[in-house]
Formats: sequence, structure tokens, C-alpha cells
Amino acid sequence: MSFDLSVWAVPAGATPDDVRAAVRQCREGGRHGDRHPDPRVVAFYRAITATYPDRPTGGGTPWATLPLHTANDHIELYLVPTCADQVLLDIERLAGEHDLMLFDAQDGSVYPPPSRLAR
Repeated sequence: MSFDLSVWAVPAGATPDDVRAAVRQCREGGRHGDRHPDPRVVAFYRAITATYPDRPTGGGTPWATLPLHTANDHIELYLVPTCADQVLLDIERLAGEHDLMLFDAQDGSVYPPPSRLAR
């Protein structure tokens, strides 16, 4: 069983309930629109896959599903249960650096980036 997280590019002022609604819409097959990918999502993807590639590399990946599911407003991260704690710390750090909300699929928790908490 994997450990599932996702990062979301939501507008300033969005609440955890807004993120949960976006997750629900995605899971129900809701369209993400035809807009271009949010630059924050693109930057996060490039940063996380620079350290942890999501293309077959011969093993040693923290990802349970390859490649990562990407959309214009989010990325879903399915982690193997044995992934190192450092992977989770890197995901949290990069989500904060790129102003993305982090959704924990295990319990529905939403974590705003530290930059939003300080405002």
C-alpha cells in the first residue's frame, strides 16, 4: 500500500476546505480546464524529480507509481511505504518554497505552506 500526498496550486486565500473540494472534484473525474500548468506546479515537479526521478531508473525510487500524476493545478505523489523520511521532508520543503498546499490522502489533512501561515 502506498502513502499518498498531493500538492496543490490554489489562489491566495484558499482554505483547506477549498483544497479538499479540488481533490474531490479531481477524484470524481472533474476536468482541470484547458489552462496552462501553474508555474508553481511546474517548478515543484522539476525540483522534486531532479532529486527523485519519476521515470524508470533501475530501482531505488520512493515512488509507488511512475510517472507522477501531474495536472495543471496539482501533482499526486504515491510513495512506497518504506520511503525515507527525507523524501517527505523534501516534499514539504519544496511545497513551501513553491507556495503549494499539501494534501495528505490518508486522513484528509491539508497543510498550508509556512509562507501562508506567516501572513
